[in-house]
Amino acid sequence: MGGEEMKPFRQLISFEEAKRIIMENTQEMERIEEVNIVDAVDRVLAADIYAPFNVPGFKRAAMDGYAVRAEDTFNASLTSPKKLRVIGKIFAGEASRKKIGEGECIQIATGAVLPDGSDAVVIVEDTERQGDMVAIYKPVYPGANVSQPDADIKKGQKVLKRGEVLNPPKIGVLAALGMERVKVYERPKVEIFPTGKEVVEPGKKLEKGKIYDINSYTLASLLKKAGAEARINEIVDDEKEAIERAIEKARNADYAIFSGGSSVGERDILADVIEKKGKLLFHGIAVKPGKPTICGMIGKTLILGMPGYPTSCLTNAYVLLLPSIRKMARLPLELKKEEVTLAKNISSTIGRHQIYTVKVKDGKAYPAFKESGAITSMSMADGYIEIPANVEFLEEGSKVTVTYF
Repeated sequence: MGGEEMKPFRQLISFEEAKRIIMENTQEMERIEEVNIVDAVDRVLAADIYAPFNVPGFKRAAMDGYAVRAEDTFNASLTSPKKLRVIGKIFAGEASRKKIGEGECIQIATGAVLPDGSDAVVIVEDTERQGDMVAIYKPVYPGANVSQPDADIKKGQKVLKRGEVLNPPKIGVLAALGMERVKVYERPKVEIFPTGKEVVEPGKKLEKGKIYDINSYTLASLLKKAGAEARINEIVDDEKEAIERAIEKARNADYAIFSGGSSVGERDILADVIEKKGKLLFHGIAVKPGKPTICGMIGKTLILGMPGYPTSCLTNAYVLLLPSIRKMARLPLELKKEEVTLAKNISSTIGRHQIYTVKVKDGKAYPAFKESGAITSMSMADGYIEIPANVEFLEEGSKVTVTYF
């Protein structure tokens, strides 16, 4: 490899064009799997859910009190209570075999099945127990404090729609229908390949001139949080054959992400491999940081060559990869944004769209960017601002929009 010449970047494309290309080559997930409902939170429902029966399915007490015939309570008052004989007690989960007749009632707990013969519940606060009798101080109408069989869910009702993101309350709906498993869209599968002879896996001994692999772990954590399945592979040598073997390994994945190996120089071979095996979509973006970014397609796998510098790599992952992952996963791109005041002057590079990390305090944005190789440019920041390619200078006191991490 030492005799190979340094390769210049192909023609740089704009940040907006790069984002458009990636999104156009991102297809929504079609693969479906069935999972246990306890594992379905934050997953995307793959089919409409219709109720096969009513929920709760029976008349039940909505309050603690006494199940009565409403007509037996008419004209009851504090000064002239109606007195009924208590013939039993029902707890939640139980059903009484006794039928309430005229002048009778049954003590009942919230959620318990309403006994035959009764049509209302008098809440316990409006009663006074006197041995096997109870005094009713307030009348009730038929249906008072009673939940109907279809009060929660009606048989045949479409309770959840395909494409909905399942949260704990929606998981509760599935449980209410007795569903143990549910069909959801698969998560995008991502293979991460760290590259370069200079990177070392965390936990191993670090020799002089070497650095620990940061990018694989920032990428994997971001991707998992975004709704993807990410796997970190062993470090790949910056050699054509090694890159080809890695791509072959990722042929069933939705994404193959290479970190490093995309700068100008003799190690820049990923673009050549993509051109040989598939289609190179772009090589180099007019963005700062993140200029040496590669994108291509091999089969149905989207290939991304991310910059080696940690800040460049993670920044590009937030602004370019994250929207693609969320689209494929059929999840909304939820970005928290806020307009704040710039606390200090910022100089930018004309011709390159800049992603600039900032820390927000008391409504002001303070520059946090150090250099592309400094991961603390991200870890000490709250988010980033975007500076268009035609802007060279942002003045202190101007309004900027912060996108939070």
